[in-house]
Amino acid sequence: MKTLQTIPGRLFLIFLLSMVLLLIIVNVVYYNRAADQIRDKVGVISEKNISQTVGLFDLLLQGYDSVTKTLNSNVELVRLLQQHAAADSAAKPDIERRISESLGAIFYSRRDIVGIHIVSNNGKVFGFDRSSGATTSNYTPSDWLMTLMQSTGEMKWLGVFPQSLISKGINQPVFAFGRQLFELQTLKSTGIVYIETDANAIVSALSNASLGPGSLVMIRDNNGEEIVRTNTNVEGLPAVPKDWADNLRPNEVFVRKLDNTMVTAARIGMADWTMISVTPNRELQLELKETQQFLATFILILVAVAIIIATLVSRSFSKPFKRLIQQMKQVELGNFKGEVKVQSYQELNVLVNSFNRMVLQMDDLIERIKLASISEKQAQLQALQSQVNPHFLFNTLDMIYWMLDERENDRLGGVILALSRIFRYSSDWEEASLAALELELEQFRHYFTIIETRLGGRVSTSIEVGKRWLDVQVPKMILQPIVENAVKYGLEPMNRPGTLRVYSQEAAGKLEIVVEDDGVGVDEDTLQRIQSVLQSNEDAGLAVPDLKGRRGIGLLNVHRRIKLMFGDGYGLRFESRQNEGTKVIASFPIQHREDEQA
Repeated sequence: MKTLQTIPGRLFLIFLLSMVLLLIIVNVVYYNRAADQIRDKVGVISEKNISQTVGLFDLLLQGYDSVTKTLNSNVELVRLLQQHAAADSAAKPDIERRISESLGAIFYSRRDIVGIHIVSNNGKVFGFDRSSGATTSNYTPSDWLMTLMQSTGEMKWLGVFPQSLISKGINQPVFAFGRQLFELQTLKSTGIVYIETDANAIVSALSNASLGPGSLVMIRDNNGEEIVRTNTNVEGLPAVPKDWADNLRPNEVFVRKLDNTMVTAARIGMADWTMISVTPNRELQLELKETQQFLATFILILVAVAIIIATLVSRSFSKPFKRLIQQMKQVELGNFKGEVKVQSYQELNVLVNSFNRMVLQMDDLIERIKLASISEKQAQLQALQSQVNPHFLFNTLDMIYWMLDERENDRLGGVILALSRIFRYSSDWEEASLAALELELEQFRHYFTIIETRLGGRVSTSIEVGKRWLDVQVPKMILQPIVENAVKYGLEPMNRPGTLRVYSQEAAGKLEIVVEDDGVGVDEDTLQRIQSVLQSNEDAGLAVPDLKGRRGIGLLNVHRRIKLMFGDGYGLRFESRQNEGTKVIASFPIQHREDEQA
């Protein structure tokens, strides 16, 4: 059971079952289609067979009919019959001999004739048959003879009998028929002709309509009575109703289904009889059995092939997964340097490439976290070592001195309070290295309380940050280095009042905090060097005083902290024109609060 819980096991089972199910469905459909086609073909063949058999039977009956017509048109034979009726006893033997010779000539003209007999109107019977040769006897009344005597010249097909009706020495099945003889000039009856032929010719002709050893072919007269059949040993066939084919026209053929059998019928025009072929379904399924054996063998071969293909497919599909699992185990152990290399299905290649990128990003993230931690520690040390610039502190203390002298106690209290809060915020790193943007702006306000007082109102400030961004978490102590740089290198060197503006904007899915001054700006060469240092992200070559700023937490440190914390797509960006001002843009990812997402 554990095998079925693996990818190769399940793939093998699913593929094999799918193939086997598909094969079964295809073979069932093919078998049913083949069965229908075979039945249709058998039906067409049955129609053709019985149609041909009826045609053959008509030709056979036409031959028999022509024999009787030959006798009827034999003027000499008719004259001899008339003479025999009027001749005396002395002349009759010669006439009888000559009549027998005429009958013998016709008898020997066909091999299938068993006996040929003429019954004259005076009750004399002249015959020629296989057992006795030429015979002469008297009239003996019988049903078949009465049928022929009551006819008006048309052919009477009496049917098949187990033995001769008139010859005592013939004990084989015979086919009997006859008609009246007429004198052609006066159209008066001169007697009847009665012929018996070998019934095997009839049965042989009927066998052409048989579709198998279990089939039955019969002939019925116009009353529905059976005349002859080909197979008397067949059992279990349904009884065909007597009136089943009454509406058939001569030489018309049709096929019907009757109790799991196929029944084909056609009308015999010469005798007004119906030929019926009955074939059970088991005979029709002989070819289907061969088809079943072929399909069974074919399915077994395909199942064996499917097993081989399923094994190969499952292994080829699972092999990349095994490599991926092995590499995952290495990642669990802390090895992020490995890489899975496979060339398989496109989806698997995408999965493996995604895994490789994920591992690479994890390794890069770990390195960034390490660097961020180191940088954060360095920032903390620098913040502790130089929380305020000595020059800034000297100016502030000097300002406090003059304010005390002038006794401006309110302003002095505000400056001292702002300075204490700056010290407190810059020295508190134990909570976290991140702070809300609102706290950074508050730190900015404290700083400018001191700056505006120190510069005597030469610099005015404005803060235009949307309320929606105040809760955004940003690296601690990022605004003060930027603002200090703007004041020291942009605004203080001017001989006119300046403006410092801090505002927020959203661009390309990022939150941008812009520190903009209208100070002296930066020349083009210096600006390119600043941008080059920021892009290279290296400490070497930090001789750009405008970038490094004071001895405290420099702008490059701020830039690196943002990148290490949020990724390469974020950090600082400089825009400046000489004598027009400078923009320092800090970009951060937009953080959606849970209540906004809900």
